[in-house]
Amino acid sequence: MKRIHILPPELAQKIAAGEVIERPVSVVKELVENSLDAEATEIRVDLLDGGNKLIKVRDNGLGMSPEDAALCFRRHSTSKIAGEEDLERISTLGFRGEALASISAVSRLTLKTFDGNGDRGTEIEREGDKLLHVTDIAFPRGTSVEVRELFFNLPARRKFLRSDRSELSFIAKYLTNAALAYPGVRFILAHGPREVLSCPEVTGLRERIFQLYGRAVLDGLMEVDYREGECGVRGFASRPLRGRADRNHQFFYVNARPVKDRTLQAALNQAYSGMLEKDRSAEAFLFLSVPFSEVDVNVHPAKAEVRFRDPQAIFRLVLRSVGQAALRVSGIKEVYSPGKDPRGPAPRVEEEGLPLDFAAFQGVRKRRPEEPANFEPSQAEPARPGPAVLGQYLNMYIVAVSDEGVFVIDQHNAHERVLYEKYLEVDRKRSWPRKMLLIPVIMEFPPSGVLSFEENRGLFEDAGFLVEGMGGRSYSLKEHPDVFKAEEAREIFLGLLEEVGREKAAGRREKLLAAMACKSAIKAGEVLPMAKMEYLVDELFRTSQPSLCPHGRPVVVKIDRATIDKGLRRN
Repeated sequence: MKRIHILPPELAQKIAAGEVIERPVSVVKELVENSLDAEATEIRVDLLDGGNKLIKVRDNGLGMSPEDAALCFRRHSTSKIAGEEDLERISTLGFRGEALASISAVSRLTLKTFDGNGDRGTEIEREGDKLLHVTDIAFPRGTSVEVRELFFNLPARRKFLRSDRSELSFIAKYLTNAALAYPGVRFILAHGPREVLSCPEVTGLRERIFQLYGRAVLDGLMEVDYREGECGVRGFASRPLRGRADRNHQFFYVNARPVKDRTLQAALNQAYSGMLEKDRSAEAFLFLSVPFSEVDVNVHPAKAEVRFRDPQAIFRLVLRSVGQAALRVSGIKEVYSPGKDPRGPAPRVEEEGLPLDFAAFQGVRKRRPEEPANFEPSQAEPARPGPAVLGQYLNMYIVAVSDEGVFVIDQHNAHERVLYEKYLEVDRKRSWPRKMLLIPVIMEFPPSGVLSFEENRGLFEDAGFLVEGMGGRSYSLKEHPDVFKAEEAREIFLGLLEEVGREKAAGRREKLLAAMACKSAIKAGEVLPMAKMEYLVDELFRTSQPSLCPHGRPVVVKIDRATIDKGLRRN
């Protein structure tokens, strides 16, 4: 029996389209990239129902001739590359010729375009893989693409889309990233009659950051400008000792292309090792210029990732660029390698004739002489639910024992679990204790933050945050939960705003409480007294799920008695 067959062309095209077009923001990304490649200086995006009903992208770029307009919907039709050698030096955002073909395969699409030659433009209307009509029209120079009823012919795909406001938030975040990369381009995003984002063209990145994030963010940044041969890094990053409690403001661009890359993120984190306060992460708006032949942008269907020919060289480039910038703003004359402890290697000490690595053991607390050696509760003390605490290791882990074995407990994750369950109980009663600020804290939200706040205003108020609008993207924080310090409230709220905005509606309350627990829990590196460790371990083993933190990370590693006996050959 024949089991293998060839898919019909129309079905194969829909499957291929799904690799490029996942949701409304994918459509916006592909169309905006085409507009930027067409040298547009103004790009307007109009949406209805979060892009599910309508996405319209209009630009004042080069436009297309009637002949090019007729070809642009054919798969792999492109003006960006002509031969295999061009793949080694891709300088444009788009190059595969898949965008319009993929979008039109899953929507009802209308294209209007004019290249300035002659006196008439072109209008093409399509429905799925069907061409409905081609018409000459009067149209200014540039291109407009209207995408209606995305996935009208793929109802299964439509079911996986989020709420209209969530899809709108994804689009606002993408356009924010694009606006950072192209400060000389005006970007407008409108949802129905309302303008969500309006960024007039500015002279440079500094002005664009101020435009999008406000003075508070800009004042915490230092300028980065560094070159090594043909490669360079420019942009802005956190000043030493500043930074944020999360990594939501880490943006990387390679040859003006926004990318997600672990090499770049690891280099940034290492560069700030020893330069930030405890539990802070760097903000970064970094633009790398790399020879086109040294980076492969053709490794991801949505072009969100890149591959470097020499990732270690790129790692060192980012490391040195941030290090040199930090030296300039700090006024330090000595040059040291960023990411290393400037105090030098940890000393080695001798104890009872055995060499010890002091750095590895400096966090171990020894039992106080007055403490009992057997750790068994006295007659006056009630039996504890958890194992007996021995001490703290590396100021990160609590070591405890019971008849079952040895337990290594992550102190931050353990406290998260304890706080999360307490917060759940408080939230069920809607009885959050609040602290009123004598002087309200002024905050500037990014465009996506405005959308997240509007969608989750009631959720934040239930959790103890009272925030009121002041016009535009300015808001004032007037009350916050009493579990936070006043100086922490602003930053914690902004971090929660970003995290909750990424969640589906059904899980937002739990996500908010988990994030609050994370931000108020004790941190790795914090020295804990014995009484606090014992209390934390006891509370952990009273929770409903002591093995996992609210984010799903493990809390406890258990080394059972059998494993110890086997390792020491006592069985």
